[in-house]
Amino acid sequence: MATGDRKRIWGWYWFDWASQPYHTVLLTFIYGPFFATVATAFFLSSGMAEQAADARAQTVWSMCLTITGLIIGFGGPILGALADTSGRRRPWIYLFTLLYVVGAWSLWYTDPAGGNMWLMLFAFGIGFIGAEFALIFVNGQLPGLVEDSEVGKTSGSGFAFGYVGGIVALIIMLAIFAEGDNGKTLIGLEPAFGLLDGSTREGTRFVGPFVAIWFIVFMVPYFLWVREDDLPRRKHSISKALGGLGRSLRALKDRRSLLNFLLSSMFYRDALNGLYGFGGVYATLVLDWQVTSIGIFGIISAISAALFSWLGGKVDSSIGPKPVIVGAILGLSLVIVTIVFMDRQSVFGIALAESSKLPDIIMFGAGIVIGGMGGTLQAASRSLMVRHADPASPTEYFGLYGLSGRATAFIAPALIGLATTITGSARLGVSPLILLFLLGLVLLVWVRPDGEEFTTP
Repeated sequence: MATGDRKRIWGWYWFDWASQPYHTVLLTFIYGPFFATVATAFFLSSGMAEQAADARAQTVWSMCLTITGLIIGFGGPILGALADTSGRRRPWIYLFTLLYVVGAWSLWYTDPAGGNMWLMLFAFGIGFIGAEFALIFVNGQLPGLVEDSEVGKTSGSGFAFGYVGGIVALIIMLAIFAEGDNGKTLIGLEPAFGLLDGSTREGTRFVGPFVAIWFIVFMVPYFLWVREDDLPRRKHSISKALGGLGRSLRALKDRRSLLNFLLSSMFYRDALNGLYGFGGVYATLVLDWQVTSIGIFGIISAISAALFSWLGGKVDSSIGPKPVIVGAILGLSLVIVTIVFMDRQSVFGIALAESSKLPDIIMFGAGIVIGGMGGTLQAASRSLMVRHADPASPTEYFGLYGLSGRATAFIAPALIGLATTITGSARLGVSPLILLFLLGLVLLVWVRPDGEEFTTP
C-alpha cells in the first residue's frame, strides 16, 4: 500500500475518533443521563410523583430522538444523491461540522432546574443531525478507499479507533470535569481544578463545549489527508439528484438482497440506537446511578466496543459480515431481556436484599455486551453495505443506508415513550427493542452474504 493511501485511510479513521464522543459522551453516558435528571427535577417541581416524573423524563427524551431521527432519515438519501450528482462531498461535511459544533457547544447553557429544557433539546438535536449527516458522507468514501477484500477490516478498525477516542474523551470528562452528587469528579477533584462550579453542574455542562472542541481539533487530520474522490464535478441539481434517488428506490424491487438488508438494518439499527439513547437514562432512572457510575459503565462499554469492533473486523474478513451481524443481534437481544426483568428489588422475579449490588454487577456485564456487540454490529453492517452499494454512486447508496437506519428512527424512541407512558415504568419502557431486534434478524434470512452485482439501471 502506498504511503499516500495509508495516510488517506488514517485520515478517514480520524473522523470516527473525532465524532464518536457525540454518541459516547453526549448521547449515552454524560449528557443523556444528566438531561434525565434535569427533566425529572423539572417535573417533580410541578408536583408529579417520582415514578411518574421519571417516566415523563424518558418520554421527553424519546420525543427528541424521534424528531431528529425523522429529519436524518428522510434528509440523508436526498443529500447523498445531491452530493453524488455534484461530485463533491467536502462542502457538505464542512456544513455539518458547523451544525455539530454549534449544537454541542450550546449544551453548556442547560439550566439544571430545567427552565430551558426544550431549548436544550433543540440544541442537542441540531448537533446530532450534524453528526449523523456528516457520517453518511464519510461512509460514502469507504468503497473508494480500499480494495473490496479490505473493506471489512477497514470498517472494523475505523469503529475501533473511534471507540478508543470515545474512551479517552469519557475518561477526561469523568476525571477532570463531570461532578457527582458530592460535587467532585471521579478522582476526587473540583471540576476543572476548581475553575468550574460543581454546585451549578458546570463540570457536567462543560461536556458540550468539550465535545465541540474535540471535534474541531481531531477533524484536522481528516481534512488534511482525505481528499475528494476523483469524480466529475457538476453543478448542483436537486431535480437530477431526486431523479437518481428515485431510480435507485425503484430498482430495489429487482435487488432483493439489498432491499432485505436495508429493511433488516432499519429495524436492528433502530433498536441499537434506542439502546444507546436510553441505556444511561435507564441506569439513572431505574438503578439510581450517579453520572460517575454511568461514566465508568461507559468506559467499560467503550473499551469492549473498541476491542470487539477490531476483532469483528478480522472475523468479517474471514467469514463475511453477515454471520457477525447475526451473532451481535442475538447478544444484544439477550441484554434487553435481562434489563427488562431487573430493577433494584428483583432480578427475573427473584427478590433481592435492599443493599444488594447484583443489579449493578449485571448492568456492568450488560455494558460489556452492549459495547462489544454494538460496535461489532455497526462495523459489520457498514461492511455488508459496501458489498451491496453501486460503485457509481456510493454516497447515494449510503444515503439509502442512512435512511434504513433513520427513516424509522422514530419507532424505537416512540415505542419506548409509548410503553413507558402505558406502563408508567422506565424499566418496562425499553421492552419494544426486543421486537425490533427480532424483526431485523428474520429479514436477514433473505440477504446474500456477498451482496449483488450492479448494472446501471
